[in-house]
Amino acid sequence: MIQSFDPIEATIEDIHEAMRAGEITSHALVDWYLTRIDQYDRNGPELNSVVTINSDAKARAAELDETFDESGFVGPLHGIPVLVKDQAETEGLRTTFGSAVFDDYVPEADAAIVTKLKDAGAIVLAKTNLCDWAASWFGYSSAIGRTKNPYALDRDPGGSSAGTGAGVAANLGAVGIGEDTGGSIRLPAGYCNLFGIRVTTGLISRTGLSSLVSRQDTSGPMTRTAEDLARLLDILVGYDDTDTWTGANAGIPDDSFTESLGRGTLDETRIGVLRQAFGDDENPEAAPVNAVVEETLTTLKDAGATLVDPVTIPDLDEKLDATSLYVLQSKRDLNEFLDKRENAPASSVAEIDSAGGCHELVSDLFDAMVDGPDNPDAVPEYWEGVAAQSALQRDILRVHAEHDLDAVVFPDAPVLPPTEQHLRDGTYTTMEFPTNTVIASQSGCPAVSVPGGTTDDGIPVGVELMGVPYDDHSLVALAHAYDQLTETRESPLASDE
Repeated sequence: MIQSFDPIEATIEDIHEAMRAGEITSHALVDWYLTRIDQYDRNGPELNSVVTINSDAKARAAELDETFDESGFVGPLHGIPVLVKDQAETEGLRTTFGSAVFDDYVPEADAAIVTKLKDAGAIVLAKTNLCDWAASWFGYSSAIGRTKNPYALDRDPGGSSAGTGAGVAANLGAVGIGEDTGGSIRLPAGYCNLFGIRVTTGLISRTGLSSLVSRQDTSGPMTRTAEDLARLLDILVGYDDTDTWTGANAGIPDDSFTESLGRGTLDETRIGVLRQAFGDDENPEAAPVNAVVEETLTTLKDAGATLVDPVTIPDLDEKLDATSLYVLQSKRDLNEFLDKRENAPASSVAEIDSAGGCHELVSDLFDAMVDGPDNPDAVPEYWEGVAAQSALQRDILRVHAEHDLDAVVFPDAPVLPPTEQHLRDGTYTTMEFPTNTVIASQSGCPAVSVPGGTTDDGIPVGVELMGVPYDDHSLVALAHAYDQLTETRESPLASDE
């Protein structure tokens, strides 16, 4: 039953208000989203963001409707259809990790975050596409192929959480879950006009998600509003005794992310502008990005923020090279994850490689992982990289302290989303793509991507606000304050033809 309620761009609170008013049921909402997936993901623009639809979603929705009629909401996400990146295991529901080798793999247990979502009343509507093993910045997988950007069908939605980014942007689900090792939440959030956050590593459990670099891995929300970002964080953040990294929760306040939004303001906020992370205005793929980011800076300044412009991290490019651990650590981490899955079709990176490897357009990092060390602990270069990560974090903390900053701002990526031709002709490769999201990932800092706006051609540009470890609440509050002042979030034309 849907009466006057329009689910397009609806928030969690919008949906719950409609349920209270009797304007919509959870079952009807699920049915509405499944129809949109058929119209726009399988047909029409064929976004190809969804790998697997949950065949139990309607039955789960019917149960929630019955419970609501009897006793009200079961939790803060009651009846909310969620798109979950196919990197998170789902009990009884196919999980491919973007790999054709795992096309028939069905996990025996839910990832910790999936359990939390279900306990809060959410419905796992569908699993979304990612590049093979989350090892690229682009939306191509050997599992189902290419995912399109709903704002510009010839361009990429960003990876590795490509399907979640495209799907949430196109209103194929109410909210989404991604995973971020080097920027795999923030890059697609930026390219798809969404809010997305990588929290301080360890605040959200990684149990049940395939690993790429355990020192950097974190799952997290991707949403159309900052408030929904906070609502999901209130569910996802917390200690989990199956993931020792979640001891990081001892370092943050007990405050609700949602309740902390009211304390956020841009007035008198101090934000450093990292000009080193901007592209060259002579580059036609970078100039439109710079123009949108400059508009965002004007918005921040007009709202009362003080811009410290510029701030500098000495030798930033060299430090990012020195702190990259993918080739050194990923093989070991993924092997450890696979070895624990008794019913998995492959138990190592080598077996995946022998069985077919990855999609050709996203294979360069995976191929390098195949040749990486089995035990990085025995490789001096690995420990040099670990030490370099700590040094980079100190550099960022120094910039914050020296200028008394609340955040540092820069574009998620200095260039527009790549086209398929860019990838086929080698203009961009995974290992050479110039994404700025690695700054926070490789320094252990939290960062949130906010929609900066769109270029003259309607292509979204993401703007990143990077904070300091354990100050995640303040970042989300800043994102919310920005969200209240802007109208940069627009539903893509591709989804509403």
